Amino acid sequence: MSDDKNKSLSATSPPSGDGGAVVLIKCPATVANLVCGFDILGMALQEPYDIMKLKLIDEPKVVIINNDNYNLPTEAEKNVAGVVLLEIIKHNNSSFGFEVEIEKRIKPGSGLGSSSASAAGAAVGANLLLNNKYSNEELVQFAMFGEKLASGVKHADNITPCILGGVTLIRSIHPLDIVKLNAPSLFVTVVHPQIEVKTSDARQILRKEVLLKDAIKQWGNIAGLVAGFEKNDTALIGRSLEDVIIEPVRSILIPGFDTIKSKSKEAGALGGGISGSGPSIFMLSENEATAKEVEAIMQQTFTQLGIEFKTYVTRIAKEGVSVLKY
Repeated sequence: MSDDKNKSLSATSPPSGDGGAVVLIKCPATVANLVCGFDILGMALQEPYDIMKLKLIDEPKVVIINNDNYNLPTEAEKNVAGVVLLEIIKHNNSSFGFEVEIEKRIKPGSGLGSSSASAAGAAVGANLLLNNKYSNEELVQFAMFGEKLASGVKHADNITPCILGGVTLIRSIHPLDIVKLNAPSLFVTVVHPQIEVKTSDARQILRKEVLLKDAIKQWGNIAGLVAGFEKNDTALIGRSLEDVIIEPVRSILIPGFDTIKSKSKEAGALGGGISGSGPSIFMLSENEATAKEVEAIMQQTFTQLGIEFKTYVTRIAKEGVSVLKY
């Protein structure tokens, strides 16, 4: 959240510009991959979240106003929300455009779907102003243009839970096939160490080939995790939160990762891992007491390492982008 409280968006703050319908929305953070589900699984979090305000304007352009201190680009072509809105304008061959105010509370580069929140929020907010013209699947397609700008890849594992809420499976990108899974009532503890792990770097270090025995183990874990969500079987969820392909490589970029994971499981957490491409780490727990104990482990680990951090104890968000005022 911005340190300048006067800049903070709220349901009572006046719309910018002249007239027109205004929509104020909340865009949740997301955890992608869910350990073994690289690029295909994701879940929405209740906290943190971004706030966005959108309105229609009379020109086919996008005006971006940043209400935070991250200094993200205001040129539409260079902004994640901007490229999504430009694509919607293009799709409608319209004479109208959008003004969007963005207050980012999900820090860019955190691994918590900051770019996805902007992209998904732009798509959902624009759709509300267009009287819900598009389906959720079409909104995901629009929002993926933002992810392509952010990471170079049109992936949807953050976008989809941000729009739909809960836990989602991307069975296929071409064609897009989304499966919304049961979201168990679990607590999520997240630590965001204040270090940088670029998505491009995190992808570049991945192995290009995988041993068949590792692939078989990974498939079993993905299937087990999906079944665990659907059956609300927490023991199965815990057993399936294992990654033998991506995590062993990416975890070397995150100091303290192995310590946090092992001590958290000893404290009773079901399991967890890297959120997206990192550097954030998440752990799932069945109750708040365990989740808070895991938070203390995370805080102690990074304090000892001399690395600044931010922690959250939150829940899986059953709802995706939601309306605060319309």
